[in-house]
Amino acid sequence: MKDIARKVGSSIALVSYVLNNKEGRVGLEMAEKIRKAAEDMGYQPNLVAKSLQSGRTNSLGLIVADISNGFFSQLARDVEDEAAKIGYTVIIGSTDENMEKSQRLTEAFLNRQVDGLIIAPAAGTENQLKILKERKFPFVLVDRYFPDLLTNSIRINNFESAYEATKHLLSGGREKVAMVTYADSTMAHFAEREKGYRLAMKESRSKPQLIQVSYSNMQAEMAVQMKKWMRPECQPDALLFATHSLAISGLKEIRQIGLRVPQDLALLSFDENDAFALFDPALSFIRQPLATMAAEAVKLLFANIRDSSRPYHQVVLETELVLSEKDKKKPAVRTL
Repeated sequence: MKDIARKVGSSIALVSYVLNNKEGRVGLEMAEKIRKAAEDMGYQPNLVAKSLQSGRTNSLGLIVADISNGFFSQLARDVEDEAAKIGYTVIIGSTDENMEKSQRLTEAFLNRQVDGLIIAPAAGTENQLKILKERKFPFVLVDRYFPDLLTNSIRINNFESAYEATKHLLSGGREKVAMVTYADSTMAHFAEREKGYRLAMKESRSKPQLIQVSYSNMQAEMAVQMKKWMRPECQPDALLFATHSLAISGLKEIRQIGLRVPQDLALLSFDENDAFALFDPALSFIRQPLATMAAEAVKLLFANIRDSSRPYHQVVLETELVLSEKDKKKPAVRTL
């Protein structure tokens, strides 16, 4: 700024006004000279100094399980778009469902002085979030949450979505509907999906069946479980997948076994995936409103940044059941 002021023959204060978009205090001719000189000299603002002055860095941290997962990559894209509307940059990190990595990421973002965090928390990270609460650091949970931890959160109606999806499968004449889920997850959203599934099965007087695989060894365990469950004496006639990752993993094994979809086995998955359209018929799925989730998360976080004393808000969003062409006894899209 000193160099620019020297070049155009003005004070450093005038240069500061113009470069901070307060040129209303400066004559138009001088403001244009200052902007031209800044461009010619390759001026870049000192963001560290600016953040020390304002108390903000205009940056957010986004912590997800795995950025290569289509669900989280789309969520990240939507969060970036929403944050850009209010002049914020988003820094992204993956925990790989690991508590220690989650802690390291959180500390790294805090050291970089982000103004707030949007977090899809890994299992077992409640204490990390409690510390953020005690420090009154702004953060919002997305997709996942902890029932005993009161904080800002955005999630879907997991219980109702799984209940309605199971009812849909049963209404098509299926009786042996099994749910494919994770064996090693303690997260509330998976528990709610299982409860919704179990209630629908109970109401239909059908026996619930869980096919469980671990997150860390999904494909190998899916191969074992599918060979076990798809034997004629115990084969389900429909599968509800708790995530699209499980669905893709399961589809590979179902094709290997040679089962026909939907003649032998009806399939329905939480979340959508581009790969679903490549199968014939395409899979029916529960669509989560990711764009709305991102918009609500950014809005809620920004409100928290401006006022750390505001009450916590929990937003629960509805989903849509999107049916494949061969599964259209009901409208193609229904609100759950």
